Amino acid sequence: MKISELEKKSGISAHTLRYYEKAGLLKASQRSANNYREYSQDDLATARFIQACKHSGFSLAETGALLAIKGNKDQHVCAEAKIITHNKIKQISEQIKQLKNMQNTLQKLEKICCGGAESAEFCSIISALEGEQ
Repeated sequence: MKISELEKKSGISAHTLRYYEKAGLLKASQRSANNYREYSQDDLATARFIQACKHSGFSLAETGALLAIKGNKDQHVCAEAKIITHNKIKQISEQIKQLKNMQNTLQKLEKICCGGAESAEFCSIISALEGEQ
């Protein structure tokens, strides 16, 4: 199948499929005589796997590692995929913690501001961000 058909079947744009190819995650099974990419059902499965990784929050590097495990299951152990997943969970947990801290800070800033129509010279949020409060 050509890239346009892979795009339709996978739901991934042709631009993104080409990006995945440049990143080394996806490779067309073959090239036609006129140098068009030709994709197989296995390539479609790989594209869907990459998309599932993306939706799960894995980076391109992590996706590449998971693809390597998927491609050579007999050469890898389940623990490898679990470590990648565990590390992603730790990373996301840290991001959630940082976002909650940001949210708390913003809520405090919002509470100290009257939100009135007076000049921003007296705005508590601006002052707090300037370090005056």
